[in-house]
Amino acid sequence: MLRAWAAEAYEVELNSELKELAESFKEWERGEIGAGEMSQFIHKFYRGPSKDLYNKYNQGDNALNVAYAVVTGLLDTDKMPEELLEALAGPISFYQNLAE
Repeated sequence: MLRAWAAEAYEVELNSELKELAESFKEWERGEIGAGEMSQFIHKFYRGPSKDLYNKYNQGDNALNVAYAVVTGLLDTDKMPEELLEALAGPISFYQNLAE
């Protein structure tokens, strides 16, 4: 269950980053930026957000990642099982305290 919610959080974060890259593609299609600049945006995405999120969700602690996603609003707690939220009470509290 924890892995499934970590995968959901990964999708949400990755979609957010991809939307930014998609805007660059639109600018490129409209001729507002050149192919070289577009290539640089792709390279920065691959070496930055894409790599960072991959490492975070594939090598990091799923409990911490899901708790972070809960506190930052990436995951809708109304859709999450209560037993999972109870199990993550400690990490959620940790991130809430950091946010304050």
